[in-house]
This record gives sequence, structure tokens and C-alpha cells, in this order.
Amino acid sequence: MDITQINYTLGNLFGVTLFDPQHFISLLIRFTINLVVVSVIARCFYFPRSRRGDYAFIFILMAMSIFLLVSLMEGEGMNIGAAMGLFAIFGIMRFRTEAVPIREMTYLFMLIALSVVNAVAHGDYHPKADYWDGVGIVTILFVNLVFILMAWLFESTKVMTQECSKIIRYDNVTLVTPEKREELKADLEKRTGLKITRIEVGMLDYLKDSALIRIFYDDPSDVGNSIARYGRMPKEM
Repeated sequence: MDITQINYTLGNLFGVTLFDPQHFISLLIRFTINLVVVSVIARCFYFPRSRRGDYAFIFILMAMSIFLLVSLMEGEGMNIGAAMGLFAIFGIMRFRTEAVPIREMTYLFMLIALSVVNAVAHGDYHPKADYWDGVGIVTILFVNLVFILMAWLFESTKVMTQECSKIIRYDNVTLVTPEKREELKADLEKRTGLKITRIEVGMLDYLKDSALIRIFYDDPSDVGNSIARYGRMPKEM
């Protein structure tokens, strides 16, 4: 009994087949491409600046999970399955316990989009007309290279100016006036040791003589600092 007969027998009895070489090889090729590209983006572009191994691990694991989920949602149930999958994706983003920074959220969205593209990009054979249509390996590789290029442009300081920022609770509101902005800048530079490019003043508390200030500065080594966004002590710390 050959593989075709085994598949036919199992399909009639249980509604599943044992092995489909064509679909399996297609899935394996796209899975390998997706894994390599996702790992390169997470490890070579995201991780060197942020040094957040936990986020890098989440990016790779979630991207590959989405890839396998969408890859198996083929056939008549594709539309319903895709809708449920997208609902689950945005549900994960919405109902989270930690406020994910915009940089990490951008990477997460990009890698999910990449995985969905790799999952649905494949060719289909039409036996009656004897021809193939769909997406070839060259096109898949091109799209993946485009995603890598976008990540490189996103992280390259030579192409884009990446301004760092910190939120500071300042203890001298007498300097938080338009005419004393240079004095405020000089005092903040003396305290922080940073070359500040601009300042934004937020909430003022005259009872406690304090103000919430965001400072902006240029420091390539500090780009991707995810803790700099906190205005108060995070719960996990």
C-alpha cells in the first residue's frame, strides 16, 4: 500500500491524511525562511540597542506561532480563521499586563505581519488547466529582504536621527518659565551629564515645588532604552 492509498483510507475513515509531501515541503521552506528572517531582525537589529532578551524571545516565539497558525488556516475556513486569528492578535496586544513601549510594539507588529505574509505566500496547482499560480520562492525572499531593509533603516542612525528622551521629576519650578529656559537647560545638563537638545515641560505642582519634564538628547548608545519611558517606579521593579 503506497502513500496515496494510505491517505485515501485515512481520509475516508477519520478525515485526515498521513502525509502530503507537496504541502509539507512548501511549509518547511516557508517556515525556515520565516524563522531565519525573524531571528535576524530580532537578534541583529532589535537586541543590540535594547539588550532586552525577554522581548526578543517573545518576538520570535509569537511570530513563529502566528506563522504556523495562519499556515494551517487554508481552504474553505480561511476567511473565518483569518478573522479569528486577527482578533486573537489584537486581543493579545490590548489585554496586556505591561504597557509595551512603542519601539517594541512596532517590532511586534512588523514581525507578525512578516509571518502572516510568509504563511499565506505559496503556489497552487490547477490540474484542469495544468498551471501554477500564487507566490514563488523568489517573491517570498524579496519580501523578506524588504522587511530586513526596513528594520535596518529603522535602526540606522546614519539614515534616521534617533533622539533619546527621559522623563524627569524636577524640584525647582522657579526655573520652569519661558524666560529662564536656558538656565533650566544648564541645570539639567549639570545634573544629568547629558547634552540636552530640547526640553518639554509637563505637569507643575507648586505645592510640592516640582515639575514633570521630558528632556531630549542625542546618545546612540542609549537608543532603545526601554526603562527611560517610566515616570514612576514600575511594578515589576
